[in-house]
Amino acid sequence: MNDRRQEHRKQIEIPVRIWGIDAAGSRYSQQAIARNISHGGALISGIEMNLRPGDLIGIQRGETSGRYRVVWSRDSGGLNKNLAAVQKMVGSDCPWEEVLPVRPASAKATGA
Repeated sequence: MNDRRQEHRKQIEIPVRIWGIDAAGSRYSQQAIARNISHGGALISGIEMNLRPGDLIGIQRGETSGRYRVVWSRDSGGLNKNLAAVQKMVGSDCPWEEVLPVRPASAKATGA
């Protein structure tokens, strides 16, 4: 299988808080798990509401939070509930930056 990702992903599970507005227009805030993380995105599991591609969500870990765009979302059933692949918005902070390898300066400048 050909992987189109531009960044290496780290296989780790990190508790995070996510928030935003769901598909029905209601505000939400809940605990979830970020996994398969990179500087530019992650797979979020344990989401209780339905999200749609293009939705914007906030993700916080500790004192650091960032804005992310939902790339895809699906109901995985079981303990994972809904899964969503998310991509960090340009200029936003990465909540799990300190657990990832340092990026080259050229990648930091482009927001990748």
